[in-house]
Amino acid sequence: MLSDAETDALLLSLKVAFWSLLFALPVAVALGWVLARKEFRGKLLVNAFLTLPLVLPPVVTGFVLLILFGSQGWIGSWLKAWFDIEIAFRWTGAAVAAGVMAFPLIVRPIRLSFEAVDVRLEQAAATLGAGRWRRFATIALPLAMPGVLAGAVLGFAKALGEFGATITLVSNIPGETQTLALAVYALLQVPGEESAVLRLTLIAIAISVLAVVASEILARRARRGLSVDERIGDA
Repeated sequence: MLSDAETDALLLSLKVAFWSLLFALPVAVALGWVLARKEFRGKLLVNAFLTLPLVLPPVVTGFVLLILFGSQGWIGSWLKAWFDIEIAFRWTGAAVAAGVMAFPLIVRPIRLSFEAVDVRLEQAAATLGAGRWRRFATIALPLAMPGVLAGAVLGFAKALGEFGATITLVSNIPGETQTLALAVYALLQVPGEESAVLRLTLIAIAISVLAVVASEILARRARRGLSVDERIGDA
């Protein structure tokens, strides 16, 4: 059985992962579509910038977020003054850090799914009078949905286990910012808490395995859907 502190850490991790995904996913869908369908100056730079959270040390990303969202930061001071919202050292900051770290993993499968959608289907809809938004909502997005779901699952799993950027931006405050990963780190510093560390580790592994399996199933569905579209187009 999990202790109250362990349960709080697990529930907070789920809360953080949910809200980070809720805000990151619409942006990822829009950006994935733009990267898949549009050519513009600086596209390579945008792709490189999106990859930064994956290649930079998480602590560096967390420090940048602290500069931006701290109480004296460019964005943080504005949010505090106008909306009385605090990001640093709050669970909301953990959601921001988790969302930023997970964002590249969300965008990539979405972009690939949009690239796999046959543009001729949308062109045919356009000749029938369908506008841009209608074509997106009724053709592009449904056909890319397996990739959207795969990105969402991977992003959720990444957000659930995020550590470096989170501890830098929001510290490790029990009951406020202590997520599952931070709870494991804190328990490792306490002698005799090996059983608690093992319990939380097994939970983290189980959630991660489920997320990866779900993502792989959705990716296979996307590939099958692409094969069907190609056969229809050839016909």
